[in-house]
Amino acid sequence: MKYSFKNDYAEGAHPKVLEALLQSNKDQQSGYGLDDYSLAAKAIIKQKINNPKSTVDFVSGGTQANLIAISSFLRPHESVVAAATGHIFTNESGAIESTGHKVHAVETENGKIRPEDIQTVIDGHQNKPHQVKQRLVYISNSTEVGTIYLKDELRNLYDYCQRNNLYLFIDGARLGHALTAETNNLTLADFGKYTDAFYLGGTKNGALIGEAIVINNENLQEDFGFHLKQKGALLAKGRLLGIQFQELLKDDLYFDLAKHANQQAMKIKKAFREISHDFLTETFTNQIFPMLSHSQIEQLSQNFDFYVWKKLDQDQAAIRIITSWATEDYVVEQFINEIKNLK
Repeated sequence: MKYSFKNDYAEGAHPKVLEALLQSNKDQQSGYGLDDYSLAAKAIIKQKINNPKSTVDFVSGGTQANLIAISSFLRPHESVVAAATGHIFTNESGAIESTGHKVHAVETENGKIRPEDIQTVIDGHQNKPHQVKQRLVYISNSTEVGTIYLKDELRNLYDYCQRNNLYLFIDGARLGHALTAETNNLTLADFGKYTDAFYLGGTKNGALIGEAIVINNENLQEDFGFHLKQKGALLAKGRLLGIQFQELLKDDLYFDLAKHANQQAMKIKKAFREISHDFLTETFTNQIFPMLSHSQIEQLSQNFDFYVWKKLDQDQAAIRIITSWATEDYVVEQFINEIKNLK
């Protein structure tokens, strides 16, 4: 049976999460996120981001988090600026556009948006009120191509957004991996300070399901619960999400799991480097994009699964390899042996 490097949610949940769910199973609790576990998990997140005025709500998945947050923050005539590789533009079946909000995609070299990229979109939409109004900037950390934002980049983006009456919203499906990357200089508290809202992803990092939406901007907090309910995201058994985040965050298991995934990816990256392979982007998270010949891709595909991410020319393509919290050492060793034997 092939081992899959296609995604970081192929496995179930970390055993400690499953044990916590089992141990609490017969404990009667209030519904809709008012249970003791959810309240405790929310308190932990507020403490870690050092922002007691933030609100925290749990939803089941990343697309749901993006859809509900963005659609609730914007008025009908307002739009979103995102990288062309951004998840809301490439992989969510037009979920944001289906709510009536245009997504302006900007091409970037490394999946990261700069203030000048946003300004280009704004400059091209000055015929008001005939054109939509740019109101929200969407970024991912880590990005869809595995890169991360550094502190100066995030702070500059936030300052630019503040000056230009824009909201900054961060897709944090892989935020744990970004924060534990060896080149990272951001803390979780920085996301409580330099964003209007973000979410902390659990699905890709040890939870069965679940993302935590954190809203720092108090103007965006009002009536958010109505949006959750109206769009079917307010779980009756909200405890199922709260328990998972409490278990993942109380002793920093969340960050331990993300760090493990990153380290496994870096072992594989080193093996490709040692045989002189280049990469589509320079990453230090759990996603790497080595560039291989088609014959080499076919050779590796015999025992391992991964996505062919981008065709580069007739003879070469970039593949995407994603490691997870559950990627075992012996699997990495087998894969490295295959890499060493590439022809």
